[in-house]
Amino acid sequence: MRLALEEAGRAARGGDVPVGAVVLSADGTTVLATGHNEREATGDPTAHAEILAIRRAAETLRTTEPLRTAEPRRTAPLPAAAPAPPPDQARRPGDWRLTGCTLVVTLEPCTMCAGALVQSRIDRVVYGARDEKAGAAGSLWDVVRDRRLNHRPEVIGDVLAEDSASLLTAFFRSR
Repeated sequence: MRLALEEAGRAARGGDVPVGAVVLSADGTTVLATGHNEREATGDPTAHAEILAIRRAAETLRTTEPLRTAEPRRTAPLPAAAPAPPPDQARRPGDWRLTGCTLVVTLEPCTMCAGALVQSRIDRVVYGARDEKAGAAGSLWDVVRDRRLNHRPEVIGDVLAEDSASLLTAFFRSR
């Protein structure tokens, strides 16, 4: 989450709402991609931190070159990710599925991002601050765990929630 908070700071410095995201590999130690809100910077309404991180993670997996290894954990590790697929179901070139991966984001995903999480087959979503106005991982809606969908990631909320919320509060107060 600290890496996601660093990304959120980059968004704020660029004039965007401070939301940052990180996609971790199935082993939970390799950073596949990062992202922060870039809507204002790019003029793209879909340039949410989660969407950018998901796109970049899929590209990283296609090229099989991770960005870096995450810092050693100082707290308990995340629960074990889904087991690796059998050899006959191993990742194929061009595969877009983020099976086994974890998305860490500073703010609860909105409906667009929640839909992208489901479609990308991410196994786990870890978020900081709850979003009572637009959250779609349990606050306002619960898109990611809707039983009617074909994939339902695990959701872990309120991780460093105060740190995440204080970035957002400071940003909006300055406006």
